[in-house]
Amino acid sequence: MITRNQKNFGLSNSIPPVTLNILIVTTLAFLADVVLERIGIYLIQYLALFPVASDYFMPHQIITHMFMHGSIGHLFFNMFAVFMFGRTLETVWGPRKFLTYYLLTGIGAGLTQLLVTAIAGSMVPTVGASGAVFGILVAFGMMFPNAQLFIIPFPFPIKAKWLVIGYGLFELLSGITNNADDNVAHFAHLGGLLTGVIILLIWRYKNKRNGYY
Repeated sequence: MITRNQKNFGLSNSIPPVTLNILIVTTLAFLADVVLERIGIYLIQYLALFPVASDYFMPHQIITHMFMHGSIGHLFFNMFAVFMFGRTLETVWGPRKFLTYYLLTGIGAGLTQLLVTAIAGSMVPTVGASGAVFGILVAFGMMFPNAQLFIIPFPFPIKAKWLVIGYGLFELLSGITNNADDNVAHFAHLGGLLTGVIILLIWRYKNKRNGYY
């Protein structure tokens, strides 16, 4: 996924500190999980987000699940999105505001998943930063709606706003259809997206109230 005219969206050749640390910490967590699993220590058991009814559920998992991933592909695509779009948001917002947004959208995704698993009676744990990534995508789409994005394998650019809308509809449809072979937490993705929208609308309201546009 590549943006056209990256300099117009606040990108530079360097990676801002919070974005960089998210990439490092999340990658190290994945590597630690792989290494420790070989000696019988399963970090997933402590850091993945288990349903509330599970004996393994612990409150801190609402945050820690964001830094755990089920496969190298899962890790790569989430971190690629953080790298591509997170550094833009951090450059515009600053480190503290971006970190707050990233964590809150991930927490929103986690809480949504807990609600869904409680309703469905599922005992399957959830891992991944995808909820926060969807929060990043919706923020980029709302801030730079007409940014041209090249998405493999499509040979033509897509505006950011249509990408976000399309992703949201896809996740909603996928969650409703509930394919038995699908192990993706689609409603967690939607939870991150909707949490992002709510946060952005609150921030916009506060800015307008204070005379900033």
